[in-house]
Amino acid sequence: MSQADAFVAFEHVQKSYDGVSLVVKDLNLSIAKGEFLTMLGPSGSGKTTCLMMLAGFETATHGEIKLAGRPINQVPPHKRGIGMVFQNYALFPHMTVGENLSFPLEVRGMGKDEREAKVKRALDMVQMFSFINRRPSQLSGGQQQRIALARALVFDPALVLMDEPLGALDKQLREHMQFEIKHLHNSLGITVVYVTHDQGEALTMSDRVAVFNDGRIQQLAPPADLYERPDNSFVAQFIGENNKLHGTVEELSGDKALVKLVTGEVIDATPVNITAVGQKTLVSIRPERVEFKPEMMPPGAHMIGAEVIEVIYMGDIQRVRLRVAGSDDFVMKMRNTLGQTRLSPGQTIKVGWHPQDARALDPM
Repeated sequence: MSQADAFVAFEHVQKSYDGVSLVVKDLNLSIAKGEFLTMLGPSGSGKTTCLMMLAGFETATHGEIKLAGRPINQVPPHKRGIGMVFQNYALFPHMTVGENLSFPLEVRGMGKDEREAKVKRALDMVQMFSFINRRPSQLSGGQQQRIALARALVFDPALVLMDEPLGALDKQLREHMQFEIKHLHNSLGITVVYVTHDQGEALTMSDRVAVFNDGRIQQLAPPADLYERPDNSFVAQFIGENNKLHGTVEELSGDKALVKLVTGEVIDATPVNITAVGQKTLVSIRPERVEFKPEMMPPGAHMIGAEVIEVIYMGDIQRVRLRVAGSDDFVMKMRNTLGQTRLSPGQTIKVGWHPQDARALDPM
């Protein structure tokens, strides 16, 4: 997508708080109308600063931010027409639920009848109309978050920004709210920019994910691409659980590499950011792609010796920690199916994977 076609566009945006160090470095990002884009990364990676610049609560040190093709760097937050949802809900404690939702409509000069209709519609969206006369202190955390979401949607914004909105909720409620927000996004067709450090949340909800680290986007892609085809070691380690084996590139030809591991075994891998024989590399393999039964191995799979260190029962799977090629943190995930072989600590086995599931990345 070109920046000319983007609904939201960051063009060479930088941000410094002290005039010396940059917390956002030359950001170029285009977001389509109706897209659910998540900015994901560890604390201090620059993702929240980007959201605050888009909202108007922070000013870009350099570059331009556009909304629907219009530069908004100099537009104050209340005139950008953007809905916001925060982790701490930011509801007015002295107002009822209905008054909290009516307030942004009053600020926009909307008449009483239209306000009431819009408040009812927004509360119906989150199934909270029966709570219209309660105050925030009379609501649970999940109920308050629903009201905060309804308030962000009540004036029909084309863009909604969400900053760690589910961070204060317990795991079960957080997962339920993820689906509720995604369903609202799909039904309303709004554009959502979502900030989180929770990679599971990002994979579940997003059309695309921008993975931030050190003020830069490390990879921008749909969730499946991020997980299956990480561009570098940071993304591979940050997104989901990942095995890493250290080695040196022995041969390199197109989309194939031979890697000699630190313990001497040679394995096939797909080279990513690897350009020359002799380079150090970190080979990335997802735990669920590892198998120990030869009959389950696809043609061309590589088998390597392993020692079972630990077996943890997790309900739907067994998580098996292995000693492989000098690493004591190599993990295999086995589905708990009928007749599944049980492994025990100290047992010696062979494990394997398809070469295309092993990615030779930059060393960490």
